[in-house]
Amino acid sequence: MPFDPHPPGSDRLAHRRAIGLWLLIVAGLIWAMIALGGATRLTGSGLSIMEWAPLSGALPPLSEAEWQRLYDLYRTIPQYELVNRGFGIEGFKQIFWLEWTHRLWGRMIGFAFLLPLVWFWLRGRIPPGLKPRLVLLFALGGLQGAVGWFMVASGFEADRTAVSPYRLVVHLGLALLLYGVILWTALGQLRPRRGGPRAPAGLRRLVHATAGLVALTLLAGGFVAGLHAGFTYNTFPLMDGEIVPPGYGQLNPFWHNWVANIAAVQFNHRLLATLTGAAALAAAIWGARALPAGFARGALLALGGTVALQYALGVATLLLVVPAWLGTLHQAVAVGVLTATLVAMHALRPPRDGTA
Repeated sequence: MPFDPHPPGSDRLAHRRAIGLWLLIVAGLIWAMIALGGATRLTGSGLSIMEWAPLSGALPPLSEAEWQRLYDLYRTIPQYELVNRGFGIEGFKQIFWLEWTHRLWGRMIGFAFLLPLVWFWLRGRIPPGLKPRLVLLFALGGLQGAVGWFMVASGFEADRTAVSPYRLVVHLGLALLLYGVILWTALGQLRPRRGGPRAPAGLRRLVHATAGLVALTLLAGGFVAGLHAGFTYNTFPLMDGEIVPPGYGQLNPFWHNWVANIAAVQFNHRLLATLTGAAALAAAIWGARALPAGFARGALLALGGTVALQYALGVATLLLVVPAWLGTLHQAVAVGVLTATLVAMHALRPPRDGTA
């Protein structure tokens, strides 16, 4: 029966696999969205569209009059006056198209999630315990769109030429959370627990600690991006000839340095990245020695390799003073680090029956 809510057991594994592959595709779309977000930030394109129109905004300007109207709106904000004054409507179109593509991609993700969700639901192919999570993820995706506009709107305030760093970190953090939960859910569908090599408990703890460091490093990177901190202290490993830069703790209260002081924000990002790299490489070496060849061992080696690549990209981005293409690649590979971390955690779950 096409709408049988209780398919035979042999079909359920196929249905779980289909759901897992769908969620992997959605995760891939979110990965690309995060990279596009980095490009819009680095090129200053994010403030070029000053209207939030979830439906009508799917269409680009279709007449010269509409282009002129949008350009006139853009010329009212500080970014135009202080950064792009006089670059003309052709210059405006260049930054407009990148931001428009970024928003269109977000709409595509919504449809790529919603339409298959409805289809799987009506066909009775979603495990009952998974339905609330999928509904929550769709709601969080909608919230992410609103948070994105909340972030963009901060860039229209007086004397601002970019968005609020705090709102940027919230927007980035929610995107990474959505990506992570969707990826983890996909892994649970594609790789149900069926046993496997028993990893030392200490190795699992190390990978979990690495995951915590990855999360902190990603959020610290958000503040680096929001404060444009990568455009200063462009030497490595020292900052102004010192390990800890002068002026690290100049703000009061002290914790304010961690989110508003360029010297402290960049130092913290460097420190967390170094700790993450050390932990990931230690986990990779331990896994190579303690685990037999297979998925879990490969996941740990991939984690070590991905973190090493990201560290090298971060240093290169800093030394070259953040070229847009390299900064975008650095943000994209950051999602690769998160991916490798989650896959390694999933692979090292204690073997038992059931699913994630």
